[in-house]
Amino acid sequence: MPPKKQQATSKTGKDKPAKAKSGGKAKKKKWSKGKTRDKLNNAPMFDKTTYGKLYDEVPKYKLITPSIVSERLKVRGSLARFGLEELHAKGMIKLVDKHANQVIYTRNSNEVDAE
Repeated sequence: MPPKKQQATSKTGKDKPAKAKSGGKAKKKKWSKGKTRDKLNNAPMFDKTTYGKLYDEVPKYKLITPSIVSERLKVRGSLARFGLEELHAKGMIKLVDKHANQVIYTRNSNEVDAE
């Protein structure tokens, strides 16, 4: 049996194989850089207004941690720790639990009852 003859291809390119029609390689997926977080612009030192807020507002919080104070007063965590130690030394807040990584304070119950 003789080999089959191919039909004459037209010049329009309709009879090209599917692989040739695809038109180049697909673009490779690029990896994202990951989710970016906004940089916190927390103050490195107390100014008069934030120092006043530390003494006025913080002793009224029910749960007091350095991270909460840092977030609400927009100060650095180390500054929040020192501020809370100062409030505790003056007896304005009460220590609940202390670990190497986390310190938890609460308001004094007798100060809230007086208001």
